[in-house]
Amino acid sequence: MPNESIIALDLEGTLISNAVSQFARPGLFKYLSWCKDYFEEVYIYSAVRDSKCHEIVYNLVSRNLAPKWLEDTQFIQWDRKFKDLANIAGATIEDCLIVDDNRDYILDDQIHQWIKIKKWSPPYSDTDRELERVQEIIEARLAHTP
Repeated sequence: MPNESIIALDLEGTLISNAVSQFARPGLFKYLSWCKDYFEEVYIYSAVRDSKCHEIVYNLVSRNLAPKWLEDTQFIQWDRKFKDLANIAGATIEDCLIVDDNRDYILDDQIHQWIKIKKWSPPYSDTDRELERVQEIIEARLAHTP
């Protein structure tokens, strides 16, 4: 049975609106806190360049929209074509889950590790509960109860 102790999180459309407006998705702080408690490792897997990711994370933390530990989260290096979970050093594919709104970035042979989240797009609703829904899916998948 896979361990699935690592979670890789997309940024734009998943955790925030986009790299320009940087609106935090409703429930972001709570969801990230849950991820940190639930998984051994949390990564950011984003098409946004690293320097901009650092800026976004800093802004989220400084506005108390994300936990402080997020500033130390590693960004996965990749070719910007596919989000290959093999890019996570020291992990097997089966150790990892990826939460992303864009199927186009997911390799066909890793689709079973993908947790699809509905893209957060305009109008940005403050009643959006996708992060809670994804949390429930992951908990059920890993045979845990909330």
